[in-house]
Amino acid sequence: MAKSLYEQETNSINIINSKTKIKGDISSEGDLRIDGTIDGTLIIKGKLVVSTTAIINGNISCQNGDISGKVEGNIIAKELLSLKSNSYINGDITVGQLSIEPGALFTGKCSMVNAQKPIIANVENK
Repeated sequence: MAKSLYEQETNSINIINSKTKIKGDISSEGDLRIDGTIDGTLIIKGKLVVSTTAIINGNISCQNGDISGKVEGNIIAKELLSLKSNSYINGDITVGQLSIEPGALFTGKCSMVNAQKPIIANVENK
């Protein structure tokens, strides 16, 4: 059975390459990979991948996140947040589950919430 146009769009991965700099807020219904620089709030309904070359200055809200780059801001991951060995996080995080590899740098507070209870937070006000 063929996928609808909506299913194709929400299952696709958006990529911001390493030579791209964006100032402004980004929202996506699907997955997003960032290799470049973002100055603004990210609201991602799918999985967010922040590569080793990425720099994010702003708050993040996502379903799941794999962070390998630099984030200056608060992060809300409704399910799993993975901080890879090259990651640098300066901000508070709120997660369902957390994985931190040796070598990751994290400065801030961490709140873990039960997956059965919704996370009530407004990423723009943190």
